[in-house]
Amino acid sequence: MKYMLLINSPGADEAEEGCEASFDDWTAYDKAVHEAGIFVSGHSLADLVTATTVRVDAKGERTITDGPFAETREVLGGYYVIDVPDLDAALDWAARCPGATGGGSVVVRPIADFEG
Repeated sequence: MKYMLLINSPGADEAEEGCEASFDDWTAYDKAVHEAGIFVSGHSLADLVTATTVRVDAKGERTITDGPFAETREVLGGYYVIDVPDLDAALDWAARCPGATGGGSVVVRPIADFEG
């Protein structure tokens, strides 16, 4: 079954000091996911300042603003899509993700299969 791991970084004022994941931590995790044969896709997202939000109202008119929702304290930094046997395995991989440390979080969501 395929699961998306949505990697949320803490806001600048919410990061836990001394718990930040290093580049080497990310490289090791990425290598482990690939070597386990569960990698489907994944990307890091560009800096938050490059984000644009689009909203369409009931009349079909759109509003475009810079950045994500102002109320958001966490920042979506990237994702992995993995193919594992069940939710427990997906949760294990999420717990190993460097993004789950230092005040960050990893949201695990099953991928909907509309073909089956």
